[in-house]
Amino acid sequence: MNIYISGISGTGLGPLALMASDAGLFVCGTDLAEGAVTGELAAKKVEMEIGQTAQDGKFLQKMAETKGVDWFVYTSALPKDHPELLLAKKLGIRVSKRDELIAYLVEKLGLKMVAVAGTHGKTTTTAMITWTALSLGLPVSYLIGTTLPFAEAGQYNPKSEFLIYEADEYDRNFLHFYPWLAVITTVSYDHPDIYPTKLDYIKAFSKFEGQSENVIRGRALEGEAAENTEAIDFSKKFVLAGEARRYDAGLAMQAIFEMVEEVGMEDSGENLIAGGKSYVGRKVDESLIIEILNDFPGVGRRFERIADGVYSDYGHHPEEIAATINVAKEEAERLGLNGVVAIYEPHQNVRQHEVKDGYKEAFSGVEKLYWLPTYLVREDPNLAVLTPEDFIADLVNKDVAEPAEMDDKLSDILKEYQKNGYLILLMTAGPADGWLRRVFNGKD
Repeated sequence: MNIYISGISGTGLGPLALMASDAGLFVCGTDLAEGAVTGELAAKKVEMEIGQTAQDGKFLQKMAETKGVDWFVYTSALPKDHPELLLAKKLGIRVSKRDELIAYLVEKLGLKMVAVAGTHGKTTTTAMITWTALSLGLPVSYLIGTTLPFAEAGQYNPKSEFLIYEADEYDRNFLHFYPWLAVITTVSYDHPDIYPTKLDYIKAFSKFEGQSENVIRGRALEGEAAENTEAIDFSKKFVLAGEARRYDAGLAMQAIFEMVEEVGMEDSGENLIAGGKSYVGRKVDESLIIEILNDFPGVGRRFERIADGVYSDYGHHPEEIAATINVAKEEAERLGLNGVVAIYEPHQNVRQHEVKDGYKEAFSGVEKLYWLPTYLVREDPNLAVLTPEDFIADLVNKDVAEPAEMDDKLSDILKEYQKNGYLILLMTAGPADGWLRRVFNGKD
């Protein structure tokens, strides 16, 4: 089968392209710009065209005529009048978003899906489960919406029984799956453009839970009292920075126990992580899994170190921000730094109107906060755009916060803070990440 992916090089569809290629499908596609997964796709010799003119339909026409295209898969960000999407429909090619192709691969390859969902923590938890499985020598396939320092972002292993998948709730993607195991990290209202009310959001997670054969819950759903006490107990045994990260490790540990029990794995096998420790032949028990998770190297854009004392994180929800600030404070203390200087770029104005009240204490404990203008995408033109001043006015620590722009003035200020021994933390789902990388190391 020949697959064409529009938006192929980002962290949404890039990992899927890698996995489909591993599974023997012919994969090609386009993107407006090079994304985080471009290099990994190029290494597999996936045919791509990148650039402003790459998505005008000519490459799709060429592939349809020379290779044949059976399936056109596109990113949620693609507008309905996009030239490639219109051409694919005109040519009679099967058209879908990523969920249909993933479901097809799960069935075709006979995989049991381990789906990690939740408002926060799902990327880290998915990566932790993958890291641990690979360290144990447990054959797995996986799809993670970020880059990894220890493996490709997506992979198919023909020996695997499991597909570890970061199941995104945006666009109701996760409701297209019926997992063997669902791990639900935490649920807090988000994506008001997809879920008009908090109740709609919670109902979607409840439905996802009902579609899953086995479930590991993290933080309780709205209106439910119980928390995952086993994950809390496990989290106390980890030395990872940040309470949230330790809790994610507790959930990952539970998932690994379910998986090794399912396959009857008693001793660890071949270590599949290049450069990693060897765990060959060791008994798969609690102590070994704790040791492996304590060595977890992290993931791209999740408290990612981009220079000495400078970190970038994808967090853009108040609860997620508070958890990341906690990680940063612990890391600053560990490194003997003077405190945390935060830069925040909100994501999507329509979301900000829903979560604005949640920021009140989210940045507590930072020495200084620079608030950037909101990154605007998929907006309601009838909503007034909230300004940095609108947000800062409600903060309990408004005295340390000020509006800022991504300019030379801010870059000079941040470099001075770095020089004087402060931890610099950017939180964004937008272009500020690329800007900060250029400021501190000259490249995105």
